[in-house]
Amino acid sequence: MTLYVDADACPVKEECIRAADRLRVPVKMVCNGGIRPSPHPLVETIFVTEGPDEADKWIAERAGKGDVVITGDIPLAAKCVGAGALVLKHNGEALTEANIGNVLATRDLMADLRAADPFRQGGGKAFSKQDRARFSSALDRLLRSAG
Repeated sequence: MTLYVDADACPVKEECIRAADRLRVPVKMVCNGGIRPSPHPLVETIFVTEGPDEADKWIAERAGKGDVVITGDIPLAAKCVGAGALVLKHNGEALTEANIGNVLATRDLMADLRAADPFRQGGGKAFSKQDRARFSSALDRLLRSAG
């Protein structure tokens, strides 16, 4: 089992490292750059600099059955779920075969709504301590069940 983290805009990198350390799971922090490599021996930082979606492609090509992927990128999540990986969003929501279709459809609908109204403001809420705690609990459960 490997824990893959779509690390560019990931607010829970430290939580991932702590959980992986507790359970002795190797971590691949994959990014386009801009993050400092972790000195932790279980963490490998992968810099994929060829283009904006190359880090997602790198993860999608490698994640599979028994692996865990942390991402907020829904198309990447869909590819990983399709390959048999377990996927968690940053707020602790699991993305599975049962719900990924609806999540993709909602994402596409929201993109269409934003495109139709260029003056639409906001949309996202701040990442809270409760989100961080929910994520940590969900990741621990997922890593224990996968291992």
